[in-house]
Amino acid sequence: MLIRSPKSWELPESAATPEADYAQRPRSDAGPARRDFLKTLGLGLAATSLLPPALRAATAGFPAKVNRAYRDPELKPTPYELITSYNNFYEFGTDKSDPVEAANKGWKTEPWTVELAGLCRNPAKIDVNDLIAKVGGLEQRVYRFRCVEAWSMVIPWDGFPLAKLVALADPTEDAKYVKFTTVLDPKNIPGQRTGTLDWPYVEGLRLDEARHDLAFIATGIYGRAIPNQNGAPLRLVVPWKYGFKGIKSIVKVEFVAKQPRNTWNVMAAREYGFFANVNPKVDHPRWSQASERVIGAGGALGRRQRTLMFNGYEKEVAALYQGMDLAKFY
Repeated sequence: MLIRSPKSWELPESAATPEADYAQRPRSDAGPARRDFLKTLGLGLAATSLLPPALRAATAGFPAKVNRAYRDPELKPTPYELITSYNNFYEFGTDKSDPVEAANKGWKTEPWTVELAGLCRNPAKIDVNDLIAKVGGLEQRVYRFRCVEAWSMVIPWDGFPLAKLVALADPTEDAKYVKFTTVLDPKNIPGQRTGTLDWPYVEGLRLDEARHDLAFIATGIYGRAIPNQNGAPLRLVVPWKYGFKGIKSIVKVEFVAKQPRNTWNVMAAREYGFFANVNPKVDHPRWSQASERVIGAGGALGRRQRTLMFNGYEKEVAALYQGMDLAKFY
């Protein structure tokens, strides 16, 4: 009889989000949400009600090859419809339901060029489909996703290891960090015509984090090209960090010597750090991070579960932060 030991990051099948629960719209999590925080500044956007068919980025490499090392049959993903309809993409609105409409009103994500720049030996501007060919095609991995707002999903991402992109750029010895920048297109991206955040959105990783096996560039979800509202055509996925590190619609990857200021850290440094590692022992100043609501599980109020250190990837990534005060470097 085969006895299988579950991995530390696995969720039970009961945690999967029933599609019908989406209609009940999850409530705000513990404490005021980031959207509410922005609205207190008078910067919120009006929600919309009509949901048009989603436009999808046309990217190469599908169908992606399933990477069995990152796809445990016991880890059941959240339904596609919920992943693509309940998400943060402030460039297209501050309500969870805004991006699915606002990002699909004619905004084009093909053709798309990404620039490799800064302290690297192979700077280049590459079409996204050519990039996928250069890194050897796509694979699919299933990762846990934990938002800083204390809710979570399980998402099957299609894409390629970020380490392959780093190797392609070949950073010099002076490069210590990787800086990512989102497209700036206020004509077609309504949120960028507001002062909601300091545009364009910027994120960063230490170079050793970017080279870690788990760090990933997503071009798809569930074997389909990633929808505009989820960050087409290129999105960063760092599963042991809070979701806001997952910068969307990337146009520039720059290798730099000094730690870049990420957008949410610029907005509210006391609340959002550079590292943003999932840590149930370090609360957000306005809510607890000890537990999380599993989207769609347990009805309208959602079932809460205990948050795991590094979102369940402690064994894989803890060594990156050995000796660091994680309460100080949050």
